[in-house]
Amino acid sequence: MKPIRTFSIVPVLPPELHRLRDIAVNLRWSWDGPSRNLFARLDPDLWESTHQNPVRLLGAIDQSRLEEAAADEGFRLQLERVAADFDAYMGATSTWYARTHGQTLQPCIAYFSPEFGVANCLNIFAGGLGLLAGDHLKSASDLGVPLVGISLLYQQGYFRQTLNDAGWQQEFSEENDFHNLPLTLVHDSTGGPLTVRVPHPGREVSAQVWLARVGRVQLYLLDTNIPENLPEDRGITDQLYGGDLEMRIRQEVVLGIGGCRALVALGLEPTVYHMNEGHSAFLALERARALMSAHGLTFEEAREAASAGTIFTTHTPVPAGHDAFPSELIDRYLTEYAAEFGLERANLLALGRINPTDEGELFGMTILALKMSAYTNGVSELHGKVSRDMWQALWPGVPVNEVPIGHVTNGIHLASWVSEEMASYYDRYIGPRWRSEPTGKEIWAQAGQIPPEELWRIHERHREEMVLNIRETLQAQLDQHGAAQAEIKRAGEVLDPEILTIGFARRFATYKRATLLLRDIDRLIALINNATRPIQIIFAGKAHPRDDAGKELIRQIVVASRRAELRHRVVFLEDYDIAIARRLVQGVDVWLNNPRRPMEASGTSGMKASANANLNFSTLDGWWDEAWREHSGTADPAGWAIGRGETYSNWDLQDQVEAEDIYDVLERDIIPTFYDRGADNLPRRWIARMAAAIECLCPFVSGLRMVRDYTEQFYLPALAMAEIMAADDMNGARDLAIWRARVTDGWKEVRVEAVNGDARSTLEVGSALHTQALVHLGALRPEDVTVELYAGRVNAAGELVDPTSSPMVVQSSAAAGGYIYQLSAPMARSSGIHGYTVRVLPRHDCLCSPYVPGLITWAEAPDGA
Repeated sequence: MKPIRTFSIVPVLPPELHRLRDIAVNLRWSWDGPSRNLFARLDPDLWESTHQNPVRLLGAIDQSRLEEAAADEGFRLQLERVAADFDAYMGATSTWYARTHGQTLQPCIAYFSPEFGVANCLNIFAGGLGLLAGDHLKSASDLGVPLVGISLLYQQGYFRQTLNDAGWQQEFSEENDFHNLPLTLVHDSTGGPLTVRVPHPGREVSAQVWLARVGRVQLYLLDTNIPENLPEDRGITDQLYGGDLEMRIRQEVVLGIGGCRALVALGLEPTVYHMNEGHSAFLALERARALMSAHGLTFEEAREAASAGTIFTTHTPVPAGHDAFPSELIDRYLTEYAAEFGLERANLLALGRINPTDEGELFGMTILALKMSAYTNGVSELHGKVSRDMWQALWPGVPVNEVPIGHVTNGIHLASWVSEEMASYYDRYIGPRWRSEPTGKEIWAQAGQIPPEELWRIHERHREEMVLNIRETLQAQLDQHGAAQAEIKRAGEVLDPEILTIGFARRFATYKRATLLLRDIDRLIALINNATRPIQIIFAGKAHPRDDAGKELIRQIVVASRRAELRHRVVFLEDYDIAIARRLVQGVDVWLNNPRRPMEASGTSGMKASANANLNFSTLDGWWDEAWREHSGTADPAGWAIGRGETYSNWDLQDQVEAEDIYDVLERDIIPTFYDRGADNLPRRWIARMAAAIECLCPFVSGLRMVRDYTEQFYLPALAMAEIMAADDMNGARDLAIWRARVTDGWKEVRVEAVNGDARSTLEVGSALHTQALVHLGALRPEDVTVELYAGRVNAAGELVDPTSSPMVVQSSAAAGGYIYQLSAPMARSSGIHGYTVRVLPRHDCLCSPYVPGLITWAEAPDGA
């Protein structure tokens, strides 16, 4: 039976406590310890049972407890301090961005992501991508970057996990009660919910807009579960990554197109759009459509204007992680929409294909994002290289190392993951700037002042608290499963708060190889049960509901943990979430990460361990590849490497070799270092590595560094270029589109007709190389192109290695359409066989990259060369 009318019931806060509501509805409490402590003080049990949700806590707490708190002078003083700190944070005008790049009145950067992991109670994230997006918003808030977030508000969020008696993952969902979350329904000028309409086959779908405040940053979330929609449309925002391929495209239409329309409805006019993974790539089409409508542009002109301010971050080197749709789904959901602004079906489909005319090729969201973005990046240095190799086909003729995909290595929001006790030590020895400034190494060098005995005491307390919490968690889980009392009692005795503890917690994708440590079970048992130097292991993580191979890895770990030799020192924690992750990264001694290189784009869980002075043990993949290369030669590297960065075609061989390496490093280095104690019972070599983790890694893993890098490498250049495109009623975009069409049409005539170089077969190192090239440009002009000498060493295969490019200078014109270019410069930097060639690239002041797909011409080697 449905009600004929609904209304909201809100808590009645005594006047003395009215500021609790302001603090509760801003998710800044999720990274501010005093704020969380304030709510926990009201009712610790209720705080935990509400998943640390202050809005729900205030709505569920007994009114008498609120009256009691209002009469408690100590509580009122604590509230005053928290409120004053909150006001100072929200009202600050001297943020890093304001001081460095000036004030701005409204958000000028829109950050789109399919998921955001900001707080445990706001279940709209699945894992690393969402947590990265949440940390991006928090870091932008701390820095004062004028950014706004856009995503979907999922009624059921991501699944909850439980395990059956066989150890097999079971999934269940819990509905998000939006009215009992730190969310506000946005209203329009009439007082009703603000809604936007999104195209769907034969109809439009409506989505209402909710606001989540993340410090100084606003996160807007679209919700289709409203009465005016058809039942099947109300479920579009039901589950994160739920449903079939058709549901996926429907969600991505709402995210990309609906998200852009929501910004317009909100009166926001961002200049820069940042796509966090390809799920929101349809926003590029909507931006072009809106520009065409507002300024009378053609699609190609609007594309130039839109792409100049668009940034795309790709997150996965795994092909299955890139959404792609058959043409019939694109026809069903987008062809009619695109036709409304003159984009024909063939041209629409071409935007999502490597080979535009291949009717059998799926429409790739990553390809659409790459084609419609002026700036693209991977999420670590290694991932940038892998991405250039993956997508080189989009830039035919461009050497793989020059494919225009850069990188910004991921980071974490330190204040969200560092324990309160460790944070207080950072405040004391490093200074409070670590919370709000993208501080350099000179600031973190102060970490060396933390006394070793104090650093070790903090860590031992963290490990002990983690063990006690895990025991309670396991007992509660067993009780929910109806386990026998004897089994529940045994769970209260698992793990030892004093022995070496290894943590492995992440998404259970097969390439992450969660069971690698179990490969030689007898050797592992010997390590775990060593009489004087034992170890213990904590596992946690979820497999995707349709990933049976990932679920099998979980089952194998659970079965192993039930063996008599392991049951007290190997545990698997169900329902991995932010709260469990925070406990583990703060409490374990070693964070284990062993993906198959190079399939881990970045990874951030190990960063969170490092931020708490805990040590990484990882394959050289993702961020650890960079960190290890920089710091492995230091006196006390902040962790250990598995392997030396090799890649294998035989995966079984790779697993065997790297499993052996794990056991060897544990036996030879990690375990002896941990248990090597002096008379004071301090593992001083271990503590030195912990100090190195703080000093060397914290500035690198900081999300403040990450967002600063995005701001300075991408946001500000994109903002400047987008403004150039928009100048004089979009004349910049019109001019660039005309130029591109003219150059594209004329490029078929561009050729390097002759190259004449120094006749000497031997040159001395550093001597000048004299080169002249006759280049035919046809109808193009010298100012339309750059002619470059491309030179470097020659390897055994006859290919140029580590080449450099140097612009040649036009000297004179030759026959019709021909120009003579030359260069005289020292080219040979070292002895050996060197070589060169000549290439022609398009040139325009407003090109963000000289590599326009299909527009590159190389000199052809003469016959017999």
